[in-house]
Amino acid sequence: MRILVIEDEPKTGDYLLRGLGEAGFVVSLARNGRDGLQMAAEGGFDLVVLDVMLPIMDGWQVLRSLRLQEGGADIPVIFLTARDEVQDRVKGLELGADDYLVKPFAFAELVARIRTLLRRGPPREDDVIRIGDMEIDVMKRKVSRQGQRITLTAKEFGLLHLLARRQGEVLSRSIIASQVWDINFESDTNVIDAAIRRLRSKLDDPFEPKLIHTLRGMGYVCELRAP
Repeated sequence: MRILVIEDEPKTGDYLLRGLGEAGFVVSLARNGRDGLQMAAEGGFDLVVLDVMLPIMDGWQVLRSLRLQEGGADIPVIFLTARDEVQDRVKGLELGADDYLVKPFAFAELVARIRTLLRRGPPREDDVIRIGDMEIDVMKRKVSRQGQRITLTAKEFGLLHLLARRQGEVLSRSIIASQVWDINFESDTNVIDAAIRRLRSKLDDPFEPKLIHTLRGMGYVCELRAP
């Protein structure tokens, strides 16, 4: 497995380069955001470990740009940063990060999180899910409505997949947070609502009928409702 580390602090970058290499990964290192984005965009990496406070381009900009590039939407990204405020963690996840680990960190935990993300895959029993005119090819991670391809980030796909495979079931925000982000969100954050809005803008706004519905005070459900 190939991992790209984007880290400008020399000691931390060298430590990750050596340690992840010893853990069995093939590791490349970029020491600023611009070079890191270029390397990630060129492809071939299975996962990116990304710092926030980077020269030239910060980590937020790198991730935002990467998610908009062809092939960049599906690369798992772990933020590894000293920024430990709740709003920073929320921002990172809202931008499409798959995990967020705060410095100082335990190297064993980082490796465990990397391996968890690399192992994660769609359930085999749901190769194709159809709801109305929407089709989700789980193995190819492709989504379409009315025959039109819909491009989703890795996190948006995970959110849609959860809603679709449990279609008709109302899922609370806490269930969505734990299943899609593997984390418990504080009750006053709007990460789930923001993610649903982004998903609807791609999946529902251009089409009829709507498939993602809100039940106030309860959560969200994906289903085809009778007109």
